Amino acid sequence: PEKLSVDTRYGYREITHLAAEIARPGTRVLGLTRGTATVRAEIRSPSFIERSQRWECTSPQLVVTYGHDPMTIYIAREFPEKSCAYNEIYAHELRHVKTYHDHLAAIENDIAETLRRRFATGGAWRGPVGNTQAMLQRELNDRWLPYIKREIGKVESTQALIDSSDEYERVAKSCNGSIRRALQSVTQRRNKPNRHGRRPIAQCTRCFSAPR
Repeated sequence: PEKLSVDTRYGYREITHLAAEIARPGTRVLGLTRGTATVRAEIRSPSFIERSQRWECTSPQLVVTYGHDPMTIYIAREFPEKSCAYNEIYAHELRHVKTYHDHLAAIENDIAETLRRRFATGGAWRGPVGNTQAMLQRELNDRWLPYIKREIGKVESTQALIDSSDEYERVAKSCNGSIRRALQSVTQRRNKPNRHGRRPIAQCTRCFSAPR
């Protein structure tokens, strides 16, 4: 399994920026789970070279590994570790982690069967000496690795269901309102007049938590 780490170095504004592609407009992102989809393929090609030295018979063996590595949970530094708010946001993000894992398990059989139909031909592969492995590697790179990444990426529609409006509101109201109070306190500090008597423009108008 991939290594799961927790990063609390960033404030919610920075995390909101990281989540710009998936967060709803106006949402303050307090927690984010990011996993980098990785696919690796190893080809082992034991070969028998014919007496002419021009042709080879190869029995390709394909080992494919895939997943999300690294996987990182970001929690806004405004919420100290072990606080109620931290625990609530962390629990929400663990739902995303579980969804990633469940999806990988769900697509495993389909991917294995698809690759088996293509590569388990029931006989040896015959071709010019030294060409078979290079040909297989090109096909993997051009066709099958992108296919597996697309299958992994289909998890995003399920992830979006976790980040419903009801879930945002539930998290925002949890811990006796401490999450909202913390954000209001940050906003008030930022909106205090500076030494020139000017107030900064507030960038967010809603106080929801915690999209991936």
